[in-house]
This record gives sequence, C-alpha cells and structure tokens, in this order.
Amino acid sequence: MKVEKARISDAAQMHKLINYFAGKGQMLARPLSELYESIRDFSVARERSLVVGCASLHVNWEDLAEIKSLAVAEKVQSKGIGGKLVKACIEEARGLGIPTVFCLTYRPEFFEKLGFTRVDRMSLPRKVWVECYRCAKFPDCDETALVYKVEGIPTAQSEQPMQPGRKS
Repeated sequence: MKVEKARISDAAQMHKLINYFAGKGQMLARPLSELYESIRDFSVARERSLVVGCASLHVNWEDLAEIKSLAVAEKVQSKGIGGKLVKACIEEARGLGIPTVFCLTYRPEFFEKLGFTRVDRMSLPRKVWVECYRCAKFPDCDETALVYKVEGIPTAQSEQPMQPGRKS
C-alpha cells in the first residue's frame, strides 16, 4: 500500500477515521476545519480511492516536529500501514532538516518498535505551552510522550557557531 501526501478531497475521510478512534477514547478528535487548514501536513494510505490511514507531521519549531493524528482503519491494522505513515513523517522531517520528532500517544509500544524513546512530557515545553494547555485533559494528560532523533541532522546543541574571522 502506497503512502502519499494528502489531497483536499481526503479531508472528509480522514475526519471520519480520526474521529472514529477519538470516539473510542484512543486519540484526540479533530474538527474538519482543522484538517482542511493543515492538509499539507498529512500523508495518507489509500486502498483504491478509500483513505485507510493518515498521519500528520506538524512543525513546532526549527528543531522540533510532532506526529499527530495517526489513524489506521481497523480492517487493515497489523499490516504495516501505521509504520509506513510514521516513516513518511520522519522522512519529511529529515527533508526539512528537523532533528527531533515527537508524539503523544496511548500506544507507546508501537512507536518504541519504530525507534522512539519515552520522555517526560515537560521536556517538550513548546508543545505543552503552545497547544496542550488548550486540551480538555490538561494538565492531567494520560498520553505517553516519545521522541525520535532523526539521523544525520545536527541538533542545536551539537552545532558549533563559526568564530568571526575563522574558516571552518
């Protein structure tokens, strides 16, 4: 199954898929208007013309992006589609030069199998104070925070500024 960037015509199907799982308490609901506004952040997996999976890479800052709204239809789960969607998000982060990708999830084991490691949510202050405070579950979030370090992209701490008058 191929993963590709979402099209505007995918928004309604993505909305139905995401909010199906949100209704089961497995993820946060997303209004359709938000999906239209952020359609360029999404990748989808299709079975013919039907969207059977989606995930978003939301850029938070120059060095940080979040995987959001990962959902795979129940009938096609355990076939590697979720992993392909996460890998597409990581590759997009790599292409943008973003060294750290994170997620908040109720299924940390899935992300750990893909190379993510658990962290304290408070180690992600840009996320917590820019978005989380608006969530109905704040400050009692019950999701697990995980991060993935994208290989080959230096983090801000590892970059050395050039000294004036010196060649590197």
